[in-house]
Amino acid sequence: MTVTWTTWVPAPSEVQFGLQPSGPLPLRARGSARPFVDGGILRRTLYMHRVTLRRLLPGAQYVYRCGSAQGWSRRFRFRALKNGVHWSPRLAVFGDLGADNPKAFPRLRRDTQQGLYDAVLHVGDFAYNMDQDNARVGDRFMRLIEPVAASLPYMTCPGNHEERYNFSNYKARFSMPGDNEGLWYSWDLGPAHIISFSTEVYFFLHYGRHLVQRQFRWLESDLQKANQNRAARPWIVTMGHRPMYCSNADLDDCRWHESKVRKGLHGRLYGLEDLFYKYGVDLQIWAHEHSYERLWPIYNYQVFNGSLKFPYTNPRGPVHIITGSAVSPRGQGPCSLPFG
Repeated sequence: MTVTWTTWVPAPSEVQFGLQPSGPLPLRARGSARPFVDGGILRRTLYMHRVTLRRLLPGAQYVYRCGSAQGWSRRFRFRALKNGVHWSPRLAVFGDLGADNPKAFPRLRRDTQQGLYDAVLHVGDFAYNMDQDNARVGDRFMRLIEPVAASLPYMTCPGNHEERYNFSNYKARFSMPGDNEGLWYSWDLGPAHIISFSTEVYFFLHYGRHLVQRQFRWLESDLQKANQNRAARPWIVTMGHRPMYCSNADLDDCRWHESKVRKGLHGRLYGLEDLFYKYGVDLQIWAHEHSYERLWPIYNYQVFNGSLKFPYTNPRGPVHIITGSAVSPRGQGPCSLPFG
C-alpha cells in the first residue's frame, strides 16, 4: 500500500500507523518527495510525497497519518487487502469524474465509509482538467477524492483529459505499480489479474510513437505470464479509457469500424482486439463515453455468447463494459441503436 500526498514546501515523508483505532501509532514508514513543476504559466511547484507500507496483515484495519514534524494530516483508516485467490473482491468501477458536478461521488464516499469496496478502478478522465488554473483544479479534485483514495487502493489509468504537458499531472499525483509512470501496469486481486493500460498512446503521437510499440510488447508479455497462471487466477481483466465499441451518437473512435484502439495505427499496427482475444481476456472495462453500456461477448463485430439462454456463461469472446458516467461537467451522452 502506497500513501501519496502533496505539500507546498519541501518536507520529510513519513507515515505513522497502527492497528488501534485510538492512541499512539507505533509503526513508522519513510519515503521520499519529489518536486512537481506544473506546465502552466505560473510554473507552480508542488512536492509529491510517496511512502510504501509493507508487511501489512491481510484483511486488518489500520489507522494512519502522514506528514512530518512540520505538520501532520488527520487520521485515516484503511483495510489491507486479503491474500490469496479464494475470495471475491468488491470493486467500484467508473470513469470521467469531474471536480465539478461529481454526481456519483456522494454515493461513492458513503459506500467507502461503510466498507463496501475493496478497491476503486478509476478508468481515466479526472477533474476536467487537473492542469487547469495552473493545476489548482487538480488540487481541488485530489481534496475531493481524499475520503475515498485515503481509505482503499485507488487504481487508475490515463484518459484524454490528462494529456496536457505529457500527462504530467497524472504521473505526479497517482502512485501505481511498475516503472511506467502509471501509464500501464498490472496487479493481482483475489482470483483476478487486472491490467491497466493507456489508450491515449494511440492518439497523442507527438509524445512518441514508440510508446505504442513499448506498451504493446509489455501487454503481450504480461498476458503470456497471466495465462501461465490461469490455474491460480482464472480471470484476466483489462481497463483502458477509450472503448473499442460503443453505440453513442457521437464521433468518438469507438463509433468507427477501424477504431484505433481496436485495429491499431493505420488499421493494422498494434491493434489490441486481436491481442486480447488471442490471450483470452475475459472482461474489458472502458469509460470515455458518458454513459453505461454492457455488450454481449464480442470479437470483430461478431457476438460470441456462451449460449442463447446464458450468454455470459463460458462465452467465446470478451465482455466489454463502458462506465463513463460518474460524471463530467458535460453530463451524459446520447445513445443510438445498441449492438445485438
